[in-house]
Amino acid sequence: MDASGYVTLSRQTGLLNQMDAIANNIANASTKGFKREGTIFAEFIAAGGDGPSLSMGFANTRAVDLQQAPVSATGGVLDFAIEGAGFFLVQTPQGQALTRAGGFTPGADGTLQTLGGNAVLDATGSPIFLPPGAKNIGMAPDGTLSADGAPLAKLGLWAPTDPLTLTHQQDTIFTATAYQPVEGGRILQGHLEDSNVDPVSEVAKMISVQRAYELGQSFLDREDDRTRAVIQTLGR
Repeated sequence: MDASGYVTLSRQTGLLNQMDAIANNIANASTKGFKREGTIFAEFIAAGGDGPSLSMGFANTRAVDLQQAPVSATGGVLDFAIEGAGFFLVQTPQGQALTRAGGFTPGADGTLQTLGGNAVLDATGSPIFLPPGAKNIGMAPDGTLSADGAPLAKLGLWAPTDPLTLTHQQDTIFTATAYQPVEGGRILQGHLEDSNVDPVSEVAKMISVQRAYELGQSFLDREDDRTRAVIQTLGR
């Protein structure tokens, strides 16, 4: 395959990755706490010595869009939404992780958990336990959780120490190399943050990417026909 074919294939691979990210965004347009992802395209230029250089595309990295999504009232006492910066810190089987999905529930042992079964951690990085039969669960302006008037723990907000290491793992779970407490965010009880995906915009992007992919495939088909014609001519 000649250089033009490799360049086009690298572009096609990037477009497929972008299409996959867009499809995942659309599928999670109604997922509470979901953050849309975009694909980062990079260009690699191989030096050709005294001859022309070769430029190829590379797009297998995704960037998380942390734009604030609308907040909806649910009335649930264990539903929490973040306005502003920060994530909830949770404990997963693979280690600590971050999430903006604040729909929590009591576990069998009384730990405050996500709907996926991950323990929610407080401002010190420790699990939060709800006493058996707890009623009237409230939250103070500083994030302190209480049950029947007795303080339980302070629900902290966390962020990656290095924002560039933030990676989307699955559903609404994110990981980074390290975490640190963050100021400036506000936690609302009885609310959940919606997805920040705009379905109309994502569908428009999908159509654009699909057309670009079809153009690339058409070019590869023409190059293949040209190569075949040259081989047949020289083989006569």
